[in-house]
Amino acid sequence: MRDRPEHRRRELLYGRHAVHESLQAQRRQHYKLILATGIRQTAAIDQICTLAQQAGLPVHQAPRQQLDQLGDVNHQGVALEAEEYPYASLNNILEIAQTRDEPPLLLLLDLLQDPQNVGSILRTAEAVGVHGAVIQRRRAVGITPAVVHASAGAVEHLPVAQVTNLSNTIRQLKEEHVWIAGLEAVPQALWYDQVRLDGPLAIVLGSEGRGLRRLVRERCDFLLQLPMCGRVTSLNASVAASVVLYQVLRQRRADPADR
Repeated sequence: MRDRPEHRRRELLYGRHAVHESLQAQRRQHYKLILATGIRQTAAIDQICTLAQQAGLPVHQAPRQQLDQLGDVNHQGVALEAEEYPYASLNNILEIAQTRDEPPLLLLLDLLQDPQNVGSILRTAEAVGVHGAVIQRRRAVGITPAVVHASAGAVEHLPVAQVTNLSNTIRQLKEEHVWIAGLEAVPQALWYDQVRLDGPLAIVLGSEGRGLRRLVRERCDFLLQLPMCGRVTSLNASVAASVVLYQVLRQRRADPADR
């Protein structure tokens, strides 16, 4: 059970996309909208103010220097005080797939630590219809305001579960008849475009520079790799994830005879 909102921590989301999507998704409790004094009234700002008004939120004006205290971030003159990100459970994610009458599609992140990468990955995941993502509670980045900003607010719509042990989560998914595919450039890995990926599936993505941990890799049903023809031997994690996720989407939308 989630904590009562008044007992949950608060944080400041920043940036126009992040604030707009959080207000639109209405998954968190929001407390106030903060606009930089003298901010130009664009269509985007008008939409944000309308959503805040509909939610009954107070709108505060603040000197831009006050927002600059958020750090070296592109706040675009907009911030939103909200409760911390409301994590889902693994069962929540599987129920979403069942409600949509779709085979489950999950993304598991194995100790990724770069907020920009994680945000970019989750933005793609939401765009292709992933039902939810799973991250580990320790030694990995959580869904922070930086991740929300990097995802352009997409993670406000995407359920994310935070678990203690990713290997145990993989075991639970197998019990639900979900196939586990690890993304890892090793000799035994299969080419990503030569495998059926349209059934119940969880894709596991390893951390930047280190890849999948041994136990996580061994628990995968099969491994996938991308062809590399240049001198560089690896891709950014968000790029690799995007390629594979769009292959999954292509297969799911294709005529069965063309898969």
